[in-house]
Amino acid sequence: MPNAQAPNSSYVFSRRTWVRASPMMVQAPHASSWKVVGWLKTALPALGGPGLFLAAFIDCSFLPLPLVTDLLLIELSSRHPLRMPFYALMATLGSLGGCAWIYWIARKGGQSYYRRTQGRPPGKIRRLIEEHPMTWVFLPAVAPFPVPFKPFVIAQGVFQVPFGIFVIGTLAGRGALFFIEGFLGARYGAAAKQFLISEKWPSLAIAVALVALYFLVRRLPPLRREQYSQVD
Repeated sequence: MPNAQAPNSSYVFSRRTWVRASPMMVQAPHASSWKVVGWLKTALPALGGPGLFLAAFIDCSFLPLPLVTDLLLIELSSRHPLRMPFYALMATLGSLGGCAWIYWIARKGGQSYYRRTQGRPPGKIRRLIEEHPMTWVFLPAVAPFPVPFKPFVIAQGVFQVPFGIFVIGTLAGRGALFFIEGFLGARYGAAAKQFLISEKWPSLAIAVALVALYFLVRRLPPLRREQYSQVD
């Protein structure tokens, strides 16, 4: 169903853009959801900072809106560069609110909730989160599209990562991601938006490099000696 045209058409995300920009979505919205999604993508940009907050909250909680927050942040930052820190902050707080919603639901639902929402047992993700909770809150939060984020948030709730660690890691990761995207939007404008949509594999390579760097640092001799001394 085509979207209704907003007064400022540069803010409208068409259904075609939605599909092209999100090839790695875990689950696309049902046909009955297109109308709601289209309305959100048309109405939220007109709200500015509060619209960014709502877009990030909705995307991280109950209705996937892949790339909508990111593209809107870049668009607003390119139009109003001096407001970029405010826009990035609104996106960060909205994302934290949506993640906290999912975190508490998953914490109450336990492992059965993870299997029901993700379609598989937790496996390795459980061991990673239990051994290095802050790392596996921060890394998924800072990783750019198309790295999946919500499965980690669900796992953090299921395996009861301390709420303080969850809040600090999510704020740091999402804040870093959105401030970088906002800076790129303010600096490069439409080129940053096009890069985010079309150049997904460099973003994925960055995320993989962050994980590889973490494991490399963990294997440095001083850190390994410190771990052994703690065990002794």
